[in-house]
Amino acid sequence: KVDNNPQVTQRVQYITGRLIAQAIPMFPHTQNWEWSIKVIDDPEMVNAWCMAGGKMAVYTGLIEKIQPTDDELAQVIGHEISHALANHTAEKMSVAMASQLGLMGVVIASGDSRHRGAVIAASAAAASLAVTLPNSRAAEIEADAMGIELAARAGYDPNAAATLWQKMAKIGGASPPEFM
Repeated sequence: KVDNNPQVTQRVQYITGRLIAQAIPMFPHTQNWEWSIKVIDDPEMVNAWCMAGGKMAVYTGLIEKIQPTDDELAQVIGHEISHALANHTAEKMSVAMASQLGLMGVVIASGDSRHRGAVIAASAAAASLAVTLPNSRAAEIEADAMGIELAARAGYDPNAAATLWQKMAKIGGASPPEFM
């Protein structure tokens, strides 16, 4: 459900517009992206995202629970934009597809049809995990650095990244299981 608070929407769109104005000159291939952002009404979800192509969302839970300054919100949105600019989702998809094809190749090469269904199911699960799991630590660090630079170029205080993470640490959050 899209949030209907015009002040929140206008604030998020203004900050995002400033970030996009910096992202396009840095990454000219994004000038034809269909940049847009929506505020999703979910007071429990403390999150935001950006897909390749420029479609973005910020959840009201992030705004309500963190209560970020404009500088801090720019860090969040800049970080998410950076995942799209760095093509992190496509990288995860490539790994998933390669894993799936590799497993299927082993089954086909072995000629053992008894386990074909199980291997196909396992490869589908692996692909699903690759897409739904969080980005790797390396991808997160890259998006942090790129996002801070993007926000700074847009006129936002890069030091806000530290205060943002202090606020995030205060609200806590579940972590994925150790094996993931």
